[in-house]
Formats: sequence, structure tokens, C-alpha cells
Amino acid sequence: MTPRTTETRATGRQTPAGRSFPHGRAQQKRVEYTPSGATQRVGTTLTLEEGPGSVVRRTVLPGGLRVVTEQMAGVRSAAVGVWVGVGSRDESARLHGASHFLEHLLFKGTPERSALEISLALDAVGGEFNAFTAKEYTCFHARVLDDDLPLAIDVLGDMITSSVLTSDDVEAERDVILDEIAMHDDDPDDVVHNLFAAQAFGEDTPLGRGIAGTTASIEALSRDQIRRFYKKHYRPANMVVSAAGNLDHATVVRLVRKAFGRGGFLTGSEPPVPPRSGRALRVASGSVATSKPFEQVNLVLGMPGLARDDDRRFALSVLTTALGGGTSSRLFQEVRERRGLAYSVYSFASSHAETGLVGVAVGCLPSKVDDVLKVVRSEVALLARDGITAEELAVGKGQLRGGLVLGLEDSASRMSRLGKAELVHTDLLTIDEVLARIDAVTLEECSQVAAQLFAGREILAVVGP
Repeated sequence: MTPRTTETRATGRQTPAGRSFPHGRAQQKRVEYTPSGATQRVGTTLTLEEGPGSVVRRTVLPGGLRVVTEQMAGVRSAAVGVWVGVGSRDESARLHGASHFLEHLLFKGTPERSALEISLALDAVGGEFNAFTAKEYTCFHARVLDDDLPLAIDVLGDMITSSVLTSDDVEAERDVILDEIAMHDDDPDDVVHNLFAAQAFGEDTPLGRGIAGTTASIEALSRDQIRRFYKKHYRPANMVVSAAGNLDHATVVRLVRKAFGRGGFLTGSEPPVPPRSGRALRVASGSVATSKPFEQVNLVLGMPGLARDDDRRFALSVLTTALGGGTSSRLFQEVRERRGLAYSVYSFASSHAETGLVGVAVGCLPSKVDDVLKVVRSEVALLARDGITAEELAVGKGQLRGGLVLGLEDSASRMSRLGKAELVHTDLLTIDEVLARIDAVTLEECSQVAAQLFAGREILAVVGP
């Protein structure tokens, strides 16, 4: 039976929670939490004691801006990120690359700070400051000493709400992005994975297109197009501010309210935008190849996978770990150690709101491509037919447990976990809950998932000389 949870208002009065927010135990309490938070009242704070010295809290500000924090014991750092629910899949063909272009431009200046002043603000306190664009979201993040968290939040709030997007900045950054696209075109791993996605989803579809755009699309984007894109997607209800480290939630909320309140940004009554959803997308099979003057041939062989919140994802993680997730994995041992066919070989699973892919990536000499494909296909077929052994199950679980816990040892990784869970997932599992889900994976479940996925329609992308 699930214990009841509470919402705490400023008055201190306790009221029943309104929506499901799966979040773990907290001294005999369980916080029922839905990341979309559409029914949570503005100003109400949900609280969870996830474990010794770790407290997670969540508040919705006017306009639908969500603030989620984790107070961590024993650290002197703090990390903060602004997660925006827009990525390359939200672009039309005419706007291809707009999300990534805009990510660059928000560092170029506001009425309060020039581009140099934005950079100096965090450099002067030894902070780490960056951003990235994905297919379904964009993130701006900083990691600083705990005393400098107010500065980091103010700089991020200024950038996000008040970027000037001048014509000169657009033209200057256009050249930078074209250089970045050229750089990625020289990276075999980037090229083959982009080709794989284009074959799976269609090169003219939102998920099949590359994140950075193309030379033609970036050259065609105008300042007005980018500014309209900015105003449409960068609104409070489509954003999450997550922070983790040595911090106080109420203080962070006050800082965010002030930093993001510029120009009346936190006005309106729009509820938080719920996680992206939709019907399963068709994944196309087939093969595609392109010639590049690389020394190696890089290939990705895969098939349709699982959507982001599919309950089978824990079993799939165990399977991909056993197949090609470490030096003891089947592919590493068979392809590299026993046969010496390749230096790099690994398996992967990628997921989106309503679809996903699983696959194997290899880089090898051109003379060994046929042998590599033969071995990889054989191992994938064996996995689909027989699943994994009890020993592989135990090793896979151990790798996943260790990777999860060790990967969440710092404030930046905790901040990322909170931000992504709130923005794109349908629930936020505690670390203990994730560990329990991993431990609950059975051989039978692995066999079922292996048969369902790894016997699927083959997608092959090859890039090389």
C-alpha cells in the first residue's frame, strides 16, 4: 500500500496531493508526483526525502515555470540547468537547425550583459558554463561553488528571457555553426549515426534530420525566423529549472523568480507543458551507405527499439550491456579479443517519446567489413534466439547498478537527472527505485525482449572510403 503524501503551502497547512508523482520513500512517506504538474497549484511545494542528506523539492511559478531542486549533503558545489522543451524534432524543414542556432545566440548578449560579460561572469568564479541541443530538448547549464549559485541563476535567467538576437550576432554565429557542421562531417561516428537515423526515420522527417542543420538550411535561416522560434518555444510553461548541490529550495525559488521575472516573463496562467507523447512511429528497415575519405569504415547495424518510458527498458539495458556494453561483453570478446576485427565495437539503445532504436556500432578496416558484419549478425541472431545466460544477467545488473550510482556522485549529474525527468519523462524514479527495477529483471523477461527486438527488421548504415 502506498502511503499518502502532502503538499506544503506557505501557511504550513497540509493538504492531500492531487496527482501521481512516483518518487520513492521518505521516512514512511511517498511523494506521488507527475512531472507535467498540470494540476499543481502555483506556489505549492512538493517535498521528498530521498535518502540520508538528500531532499528533492518542486515548485511551480507563475506562467508554469517549474523549479526542481535536490539538496545534497557533503558537497560545496551547486549545478543549475534550464531545460527547454524544444529540439530539432520541433522544426519544420524551413527551420532545420533553428534550435541549435538559437542555443548559440542566447550567449551573445542581453540589454544587461554583453557576450563577453556573460562569459566573464562565470569564468571569474571558476564556474563551468555550457549548453547543448538534442532532438527533444535544449539545456543551458552551469556548475559553480555553492556561494556563486545566485550569480549562475541570474546569468541564466538573463540569457533565457532577454536575449537581443541582433542581426550582427546572427551573421557572426552563422559562420561558427557552419564550421561546426563541417567539423561533424569530418567525424565518422557522427556521420554514420546521422545516416542510421535518417534511414530509420526518413531523412526529411524531424527525427531523421540532424540536430545542427545543413549548410543550406543554416544559410537560409533569417533573424526574424529565429526570433519567432524563440518567442514561440522559450516560454515559462515549456521550461524547467533544475538545481542540485549545497542549496536551499526556497532560496533557489526566490532567485529563479527574480532572475526569470525580467520583462514580465513570469506572467500568464498557462500550466506546465506535459511530457511529449504520441502514437508509435514507423521505423523503416533497409541499408544505406555513403563514401567519405576516412581511413576506417564505420557501420551501425540496428533495428526498432523502445520508447523512452517503456517498462521493458530495464531489461533492454541488461541486454545491450551483455551484447556490447563492456570489455566482457559478447561483441567485445568475439569481434576484438578473439578475432581482432576492430578496435571499437559497442551496442546502444536510444529512445524518444514514442519510439526508439537499438543497434551495434563498429569501426574497422575496409578489408574486414564483411567479416565484422557476419560476426555481428551472428551474435545478434543468437541473442534473439537464446537470450542471455544467468551469469550475463548478473554481470549486466552489476554494471548498470555501478554505472548509475557512480554516475550520480556529483551535483551536475543530479541536476541533469532532475531536469530530464521533469521535462520529458512521465515519472521521476528515485535511485533506489531504479536499482530495484534493475534487480527485478529476469532471464525470462530478457528472453522475451531479445526475441521481440533483436529479431526485428534490420537497419544498416555504412560510411567509409
